[in-house]
Amino acid sequence: MNETQAVSALSALAHAQRLRVFRALVVAGPEGLTPSILADQLDVARNTLSFHLKELAHAGLVTIEQQGRNLIYRAEYSRMNGLIGYLTEHCCQGGVCEVSPSSAICTTC
Repeated sequence: MNETQAVSALSALAHAQRLRVFRALVVAGPEGLTPSILADQLDVARNTLSFHLKELAHAGLVTIEQQGRNLIYRAEYSRMNGLIGYLTEHCCQGGVCEVSPSSAICTTC
């Protein structure tokens, strides 16, 4: 991931509704969710949800698959992991990090 892609992903996630949508898709796993299920789960208007899904897709954080008359949205885990990797690639000044097993957070930083 490069800086431009990271900024795009972070910008898309820098909105409370979009962050909630993305987290719901991460929780849903590879099965994904339809917009109607997402709207019901998150109690958000469908037209508002559509706008947020478009922004997340533009940033490459979600994928869209048409299944019959339904659209299935899924979190793009490789992009999410790429963003996390980009943010942490120089953690501990390039040394080996000591990660807490309970929190998966670097304890040496």
